[in-house]
Amino acid sequence: MDKDFAIARGSHRGYPKKLGSIHQTRPHRYGPAPRIEAGARFGAPLAAADRRLAQAVVTLVESGAPGVGAEDLAQRANAAFERSYGELVDGGLIAPVPGAREAVEELAADGRTVVLTTGFARVTRDAILDALGWRGLVPLALCPADAGGRGRPYPDMVLEAFLRTRAAEDVAQVAVVGDTSYDILSGVRAGAGLVAGVRTGAHGDEAFRAAGATHVLDSVAGLPALLRAVG
Repeated sequence: MDKDFAIARGSHRGYPKKLGSIHQTRPHRYGPAPRIEAGARFGAPLAAADRRLAQAVVTLVESGAPGVGAEDLAQRANAAFERSYGELVDGGLIAPVPGAREAVEELAADGRTVVLTTGFARVTRDAILDALGWRGLVPLALCPADAGGRGRPYPDMVLEAFLRTRAAEDVAQVAVVGDTSYDILSGVRAGAGLVAGVRTGAHGDEAFRAAGATHVLDSVAGLPALLRAVG
């Protein structure tokens, strides 16, 4: 494989995910996310420093108020979640996965292009990058709004990274790494040549393989060695 990989990583808002030591999870298994409509169920356990702080499950209903439907309610619920998440970030309750920063720096030193992706809104993404001190770590960090509004399991953010960076001649030269089956699905659907799951999040080997992972790693810290091994 070519040395210029675009590394896309992150999560789509609403899918099981671990960002540092803060978790965001929805109560549905591998497969498509619930539609934003009456009867759809969403949940969000929230933890900091590997300690669960709260858990909520929401069922969307049609409001009796004129002009207020399931889409409006879903947007309000998401905005409330992002505000709460932002408060945890502002409070310093977030930390990088051990070895993650070093892995990114090692990849860059090897001449590879690294792109970070997340399903959070821009304001939350920026707050996380600032809290971790990662603003200048990578040339590009994407959220769904940067790629037309769709996050994982859609391939949009992977393809957006490929197009913006021009770091590879073919999407088959792209490597996608993530810790949920939705990360894997986004890479497979984009046509990435290497799609690796890491065991530091909500999903494990079985879910990764079912989604089409080509490799499974204990941690993102093992990514540089894997890419050197595949060429």
